[in-house]
Amino acid sequence: MHELTRDDARRVAVRAQLLDARRPSDLLEVVRHLTALQAEPTNAVAPSADLVLWSRLGSTYDPADLRAALDEQVLVEHQGFVRPVEDLALFRAEMAVWPGTGELKDWEVWRAGWVEANDGCRREVLELLRTDGPLPTSALPDTCEVPWRSSGWNDNRNLPRLLNLMVERGEVVTVGRQGREPLWDLAERVYPDDRVPDLEEARRIRAERELQALGIVRRGDAGEPAKVDGVRGTWRVEPSLLDAQLTARAALLSPFDRLVFDRKRLADLFGFEYQLEMYKPVEKRRWGYYALPVLYGDRFVGKVDATADRAEGELIVHALHEDEPLDDTARDAVLAEVDDLAAWLGLEPVLP
Repeated sequence: MHELTRDDARRVAVRAQLLDARRPSDLLEVVRHLTALQAEPTNAVAPSADLVLWSRLGSTYDPADLRAALDEQVLVEHQGFVRPVEDLALFRAEMAVWPGTGELKDWEVWRAGWVEANDGCRREVLELLRTDGPLPTSALPDTCEVPWRSSGWNDNRNLPRLLNLMVERGEVVTVGRQGREPLWDLAERVYPDDRVPDLEEARRIRAERELQALGIVRRGDAGEPAKVDGVRGTWRVEPSLLDAQLTARAALLSPFDRLVFDRKRLADLFGFEYQLEMYKPVEKRRWGYYALPVLYGDRFVGKVDATADRAEGELIVHALHEDEPLDDTARDAVLAEVDDLAAWLGLEPVLP
């Protein structure tokens, strides 16, 4: 059992996410290490996947390289995340046993029954993609006979729900976007002819890769057990990162960055409070529509509320919210990162 301070745990997490001063230089290596980039298209500053890659690679990163990797299907979009195409075999193991294994849960039974009830629509989609694909969602028929029911958010969104379940079944896959719409094609045209491991092996490999990407997690059997001083429960830690030194730098992160996506872990290890406020009314926002978490070394020190005004050619920084007072070195590093972000976007920074 490793005994870690919070400082130790934070350093492990930051190093695992490739956010220290020793920047990586290869886009594909970064995605393979991180395992996934959330394909969230909000463009208040830049799409999330681009921000994640810029925060690691710096201004040498060209978003066209990500688009090219997706076009060439070296990377693919799967269930809302950009992943290396070779990793799909790990998810195909889950697809092979859809809707689940053992005694199915009620919701698994319901979903399987709903797909069966709308088998006619499913077959129409497959046939149309086979003859004319890839196609955007709007070009596919919604002939579902039984509507999707939910708590309200997805009521009657029959076709998108069916397509998502067809992804889980290994039948269709997104191969790009037409505007904001996903482009769909048959999975058999995209998935490589790799060996698909059995379910237990696939889950073990995915857990090991997740730990390597995150450094320290609460669940699973990968890595080695650890206690973090002042934090309840047992963690799993990647032992190869325990003795690694952290060379500090500033980083502006996407709100969907994997270092911040688990809000409980973020609070426990970093003591950092953060919410994405784009869905809140303006008067209830504390930090801004799309505030970027600010990392300095192994601490989150604030949020940058910024908007890319492309029509005016400006990156407008509405505020730098400091969670703790920044000394001159930290402030200069954060402002330099703001300047770098503006330069990468081809905009002029406008500071408050």
